[in-house]
Amino acid sequence: MAKIIAFAGSNSSTSVNYQLVKHTVGLIDGHEIQLLNMANFPFPMFSVDLEKEKGYSNSLNELRDDLQKAKGLVLSVNEHNGNPSAFFKNVLDWLSRIDRSFLAGTKILLMSASPGKRGGIGALGVVEQMLPRFGGEIIATFSLPAFFDAFEAGKGIKEAELAQTHKSALEAFLSQLD
Repeated sequence: MAKIIAFAGSNSSTSVNYQLVKHTVGLIDGHEIQLLNMANFPFPMFSVDLEKEKGYSNSLNELRDDLQKAKGLVLSVNEHNGNPSAFFKNVLDWLSRIDRSFLAGTKILLMSASPGKRGGIGALGVVEQMLPRFGGEIIATFSLPAFFDAFEAGKGIKEAELAQTHKSALEAFLSQLD
């Protein structure tokens, strides 16, 4: 049984990416799951001056510790103007200042979702290039476009082909944790 940490790169209380992550981890059996709601992690905007003055917050150290204890990461990133949100980029900036290899050895299922037709693929592509710099290994990716048409709370992904693609990505990820 592997420990898996799961969260969305959004701090929105109504995040579609958090809904996708929550659905995804609900499909996982036989592993220890730690589901985080990043809306509960209000990190200040990173600056070198702030880092020197205040250091690293307890919540940042706890997040880093949780990530380092996990063998797997289920992550869904939100997109703002074709890129990851400033919030998520800020989280990565802080984490990488504590330990550049904060994802060392971590297997990653990287996802994105959005109400639009592109499914957050701009942000997904950027983050897919970033996470290996911190030691993570992207095992599979999944993008869910048209979230409000394609997803139903309590039921999951409605379109059979998308649901199968999601299932295949999850299975590929889980196969690397054993």
